[in-house]
Amino acid sequence: MICFRHWQSPLGRMLFTAQCERLTGVYFVGQKHQAVPSADWVQDDHLALFATLADQLAEYFQAERTAFDLPLSPRGTPFQQRVWEALLGIRSGHTVTYGVLAESIGMASSARAVGAAVGRNPISVIIPCHRVVGADGSLTGYAGGLERKRALLLLEHGDAGTGQATQQLRLQLAPTL
Repeated sequence: MICFRHWQSPLGRMLFTAQCERLTGVYFVGQKHQAVPSADWVQDDHLALFATLADQLAEYFQAERTAFDLPLSPRGTPFQQRVWEALLGIRSGHTVTYGVLAESIGMASSARAVGAAVGRNPISVIIPCHRVVGADGSLTGYAGGLERKRALLLLEHGDAGTGQATQQLRLQLAPTL
């Protein structure tokens, strides 16, 4: 049985999904590849997992949390699972390119396939696909929209560092917010 709940984040309404007390989805409502509740889904606004997720996301959006502690169960192909697992290794305040991500899973020549898998990530923010950027450092594709990607990266980089890369990111992001 799939349970779901909606939650209002600072970046828009979100849809949470879970099965067997494991998180299967976190989507910005209206994003690409979003799950859509069906008649056999059960709305559960009191599921403990959803309450914990909402609390952790609230802390994240208040810049009080940089990592999440939740039971995850994203549904996807074995290749997608490898990519999503690699995304979990990107620390808050850091970004990697699609090419570097592809190299990290031993598939250096598969940056496009890795990019497609990143775009299908069903657990936004928690599995940090927003931390992947183009080869030139530009912000590219995000199922939740580039404005949200900019906002998430700015939140994570805000006062986290003063290095040259952080300064460049601030310059790139700030004028568009």
